Amino acid sequence: MNANWHRSFSQKHIRAAVPTGVRVEPVLKADAYGHGAIPVGLALEAAGADGFSVAAFDEAIELRDAGLRAPLLCLYSVPPEVVPEAMRRQVAVTASDEILLERMLAAAARAWAVDSGRHARPHVLEVHLEVETGLGRAGLAPERIAAAAAGIEATPGARLVGIWSHLQAAGDRVRTAGQDQRFGDALQGLSEGFVRVPHRHLAASAGLLAGAVPPYDGVRIGLATYGIVPDDVAAVEAARSPARELRPILSLHARPVRVADLPAGTGISYGPTFTTARPSRIATLPLGYGDGFPRSLSNRAVALVRGRRVPLVGNVAMDAVMID
Repeated sequence: MNANWHRSFSQKHIRAAVPTGVRVEPVLKADAYGHGAIPVGLALEAAGADGFSVAAFDEAIELRDAGLRAPLLCLYSVPPEVVPEAMRRQVAVTASDEILLERMLAAAARAWAVDSGRHARPHVLEVHLEVETGLGRAGLAPERIAAAAAGIEATPGARLVGIWSHLQAAGDRVRTAGQDQRFGDALQGLSEGFVRVPHRHLAASAGLLAGAVPPYDGVRIGLATYGIVPDDVAAVEAARSPARELRPILSLHARPVRVADLPAGTGISYGPTFTTARPSRIATLPLGYGDGFPRSLSNRAVALVRGRRVPLVGNVAMDAVMID
């Protein structure tokens, strides 16, 4: 992973798309979308990322063990039994269900009581509230946010540090406006009961690139981190900066294990789904669906050979693909 490339991307393109002071917080879930969470995370931290998100708690611990020191948010609630470790490792957690929130807070209070007897500055559980604005997947109803926040603030060993939601279809202006309105309702209810409104974040890659919602205090950049424009970003927004500047950061390189000149009429790979129509030079590359190369790309992908695009031919095998 090229840290210098990430530094250029982060500062020049994404940071240019958000106002000064808005936090850029890449998402490293699912092994950084298959790119390698540890090398990507460390490169982005060195490049100045303000914080990160993951989906599962074990992903957060993997990054902490690798030396990542930046703020880290787990986007799902965690079981009560791992709350003490979340406090100790400074991993913030999401509250998206009232029952789970109650159990996490009880565990935090118990851990804080033990820790306060040992240390002058005991660890606390940092909590982000997720608002259900219309995704239908997780989150507390907007009218329940203030009560949940009060419960967090009343718990020794817990602190409310953030509030967020997630867009269902950033390219759908009407739907997205409704979600932003519901998010605003939750913020209004929170501000009426608290002097301090916590870190607010709503936009992910599509929301930022489409300009669909305000950036609030931070943006959670997922696909855009890896140079990919989300499907729900309309063509007109995709043609504008920063979307048009994005380039996929991952390339796959392989040396052929066989190069053969084959006559016309030769079937290639299983089936065969491809037969040479002319004398052809076919190279076999030692990778396939067993390595994660989708079989659905059979006869539908290309490779670069010395800078020239050439087609993949025949069915993708478990550990072999062929190029013409």
